[in-house]
Amino acid sequence: MSEMSGIFADPAARDAAHLPEPDDFAVQIADSVKSFVVAVTEIAKGDEPGSAISLLLLEVSQLLLAGGRLGAVEDVVPEDRFEPDAGPEPDGAELREHLAELLAPIDVYHEVFDPYGPPERPNAFRISDDLAGVVSDLRHGLTHYDEGRISEALWWWQYSYLSTWGSTCTAVLRALQSLIAHVRMDSPIGAVPDGADIDDDGLTDEQLEQQAGDLMAAELGI
Repeated sequence: MSEMSGIFADPAARDAAHLPEPDDFAVQIADSVKSFVVAVTEIAKGDEPGSAISLLLLEVSQLLLAGGRLGAVEDVVPEDRFEPDAGPEPDGAELREHLAELLAPIDVYHEVFDPYGPPERPNAFRISDDLAGVVSDLRHGLTHYDEGRISEALWWWQYSYLSTWGSTCTAVLRALQSLIAHVRMDSPIGAVPDGADIDDDGLTDEQLEQQAGDLMAAELGI
C-alpha cells in the first residue's frame, strides 16, 4: 500500500486535499473490508491456534455479508474511464505461509468450482491460498479508498466480489463449516454418517483435524 494510504482518515486532511466524502454505504463496506484484513492477519500470527477455525468462520461470514450487499446493488460506475495506478502492493506470500503453517492439517479441501456449470470432478484448493488471495483483492480496493478514490474502490470491490473473492469465500466458508460440524458432532472425516451413532469416540479436536489432513493428503497422492 502506498505511503499516502490511510492519512485521509482525518476529515480535515480529506477536506484540505479536496477529496470526496464517502457515503454511508461506502464507509460500511470499507469498514467490513478493513476489519477482515486486520483480523485474518492477526489470526495468521498463530497466537490463538485453538480458536483459529472458529474465528475464520466468523470473519469469512461477515465479509460475505458485505459482499452480498455489493452484489445486490446496481453496478458501480467509477469516475475515471481507466483504473488509476494503485502503486506497489504488499506481497501476500508471508500471510499465505503463516496461514498454511497454522492450518496445515486441514488446509486442503475439495470444491466444485461452478455449481451451475457442466458436471465436473471436485478440485483441490487450500484455505491459506484462498484467504491470502482474498486479502490481496481487498487491499487493492483499500488503496483506492484511502486515497480518496471512493467510486474506484467500490467498483473494484464489487467487480472482484463477483469475479473472484465472492466464490472463493463461499467455498472457504463451506470448508470451515464442514470441519466444525465434524468436530462438534464427533464425526471423523471420511466416515459415512448414519444418523444414529452419537457415541463419543474419544477423539480430540486436534485428532479430528489431523484425520482431515491425512484424508486430503491421501486423496491427492501426497
